[in-house]
Amino acid sequence: MSVLVGKQAPDFKAIAVQGQNLIQDFSLSSLKGKYVVLFFYPLDFTFVCPTELHAFSEKLDEFRKRETEVVGVSVDSHFSHLCWLRTPKIKGGIEGVAYPIVSDINKTIARDYDVLVDGAGIAYRGLFLIDKKGVVRHQVVNDLPLGRSVDETLRMVDALRFFENNGEVCPANWHKGDKAMKADQKGLEEYFAK
Repeated sequence: MSVLVGKQAPDFKAIAVQGQNLIQDFSLSSLKGKYVVLFFYPLDFTFVCPTELHAFSEKLDEFRKRETEVVGVSVDSHFSHLCWLRTPKIKGGIEGVAYPIVSDINKTIARDYDVLVDGAGIAYRGLFLIDKKGVVRHQVVNDLPLGRSVDETLRMVDALRFFENNGEVCPANWHKGDKAMKADQKGLEEYFAK
């Protein structure tokens, strides 16, 4: 698996679904100037996947307060996405999810982000935090049975924004409002002294 952190996020154009609407020419580059959480999930109509899509949806306002767009991607067709969006949550559907869900039916996006499972034709649970300039600043990839923490994703967005706005780095387990430090020996010593 390749590391994309520090590199320009691979751009793509694809069909996406947002709510009940088709977006014929969705592109990652259309979101430049905003932070983006781009996440891959294996398949529509599965089991861990709807829990993640709903968890991101439940925190969508929190992401937007942070100038962050959320985009989901799977190898399913846009027809499958639409059908799943019309399926109630109680039946395992994702009705009510409001962020774009991209169709990667040709598997090129998953391949470009190096999350395609060899021989299976589906994507691992890859997540990429992309800054306003289109550079990947954080990535994490989970195996298929392991769901992600949306709260941890929000924490990483907060840490990136804090660093960009203040120039201080965020130590282990840092949360918004916690003490950060200057990225030098004196800053480290001052951090440990408190």
